[in-house]
Amino acid sequence: MARVSRYHPLLVALHWLLAFLIIAALALGALVMVKIPNSSPMKLEALRSHMSGGVAILALMLIRFVVRTRTSRPPAAPTGNPILDRVAWASHRMFYGAVLVMAGSGVFMALQTHLPEIVFLRHGTLPASFWVYPVRTVHFVASRVLMALIALHIAGALYHTVILRDGLLRRMFFGRRTAPATDPAPAGAQPLARLWP
Repeated sequence: MARVSRYHPLLVALHWLLAFLIIAALALGALVMVKIPNSSPMKLEALRSHMSGGVAILALMLIRFVVRTRTSRPPAAPTGNPILDRVAWASHRMFYGAVLVMAGSGVFMALQTHLPEIVFLRHGTLPASFWVYPVRTVHFVASRVLMALIALHIAGALYHTVILRDGLLRRMFFGRRTAPATDPAPAGAQPLARLWP
């Protein structure tokens, strides 16, 4: 009997598209927009791209969540270390939460400051500072949590690829989705269900 060895193609496409969009949005916000004063016309252009990207990320993330829950996926890829397995389990779930908080706080701030009318319809002017709104702090903290989770995600992928050499990254690329059920598990690997109560 065959078992699923790769994620659904739509999930693979969404993973890499979201990876690009999230990193681009974080870079635009943290490296570019913070240096542009709100009085500059360039800020409107940057906000237009940032807001459009944020809405796209939110929509795609929700689609990804639905696809993930409705398609078969590979079994957990344990590291052989219960602590690392629990960190991986928790960080994947925190990632969804951080993206939703980030996008939700962005939408809330946009509505609170009338950004859709200002940025897209050119009606009104930007506030002198967004920091007077408490939700700006939430947006900032969520962005830093998301950056840390991305770094942890990349470190985990490198650990599986370079140290364990268990072919983990193949699961998130296109290709045949099934493999023989008799494939041996990596040395020291245990089902995640036994490691997580």
